[in-house]
Amino acid sequence: MTNQNWGSVRDCMRTDVTEVDGRLDVLSALKIMKKVGATSLIVKRRDENDEYGLLLFSDIAKKVIAQNRAPERVNVYEVMAKPVLMVRPDMDIRYCARMFDNFGISHAPVVENESIVGIVSYYLLVLQGLPDLD
Repeated sequence: MTNQNWGSVRDCMRTDVTEVDGRLDVLSALKIMKKVGATSLIVKRRDENDEYGLLLFSDIAKKVIAQNRAPERVNVYEVMAKPVLMVRPDMDIRYCARMFDNFGISHAPVVENESIVGIVSYYLLVLQGLPDLD
C-alpha cells in the first residue's frame, strides 16, 4: 500500500463553469456547450430553497437523441439530473473517485462557501489529478 499524495479536487477541477436556466430548450443548451467547449452545464437554482441541477452530454444522448425527441422542443429541466451530489475543493481525489463509483455518477459541481467554484469529472480526476504524467 502506498502513501501517495494524490492531491485535491481543487488541483484538477474545471473552474470555467457555465450556468443555464432549466427552462432553456436542449438545442440552445447544446449551442452553449459547443460555444464554451463544455460537456456539462450547471442548471441554476430557481430560488434559495431550490437545488442545483446538472446537464450532461450523456443525458442529451440518452433522453433526447436515443428517444428521437426534438431538442428544440425539450426543456433542460426534463432531462437534467437534480439534485446533484457536490464536492468540496479540498476533498482528496481518491475519495471523489470513490464517491463517483459508489453513486454511479461521473461529474459533480465543486462548492465552496455555498457557491459553485468549479466542476470535476472522472476525465479531469485522471488526466489532471494523477501525478507525473508529463
